[in-house]
Amino acid sequence: CEIHLATPKKRNMRAVLQRVSSASVTVNGAIVSSINQGICVLLGIANDDTQEDMDYMVKKILNVRVFADEAGEKWWQRSVKDAGLEVLCVSQFTLYGSTTKGYKPDFHNSMKSESSKEMYAAFLEQMKREYVEDRIKDGIFGAMMQVNIVNEGPVTLELDSRKFEYVDKMEGKKTKSDNKKKKQDEEKRT
Repeated sequence: CEIHLATPKKRNMRAVLQRVSSASVTVNGAIVSSINQGICVLLGIANDDTQEDMDYMVKKILNVRVFADEAGEKWWQRSVKDAGLEVLCVSQFTLYGSTTKGYKPDFHNSMKSESSKEMYAAFLEQMKREYVEDRIKDGIFGAMMQVNIVNEGPVTLELDSRKFEYVDKMEGKKTKSDNKKKKQDEEKRT
């Protein structure tokens, strides 16, 4: 019985999330935003990203468990929300840079600037609504920025809103998340 990766759905907003001791954004020699302990998120928006991608990414960023418990003994127990820490978001179209043809990066998969600016602003607003407004910081969209990150751990995660489904070619049935969903439902009950 062969299992193959099906064609991914078009949702594919990307983020690089880093657990940080501190992070800041400097533009033209001046610090425009900074956080203490928390997470720094470099966000890439693709041509075909939708509200669904944004919903997925906001939920994932705010709830992924990259911090230890309150006693500092067990890792991977608390999210940035659970710990009440800060988030620094930086728009980064270069996450979609492709070098498959030559050595010069091609950014044709990145959403165009004006549309991307609107979606990024909506992303920040949603982050603020779903967490605490003054704990969400960001750089300046489209500016040349210096991002200073003191990575803690180091912990760096690559997040992608794209969902893959495994398809059993022999049976023609989806076999992906039945067990995963059962496990999540059991965890919710306990």
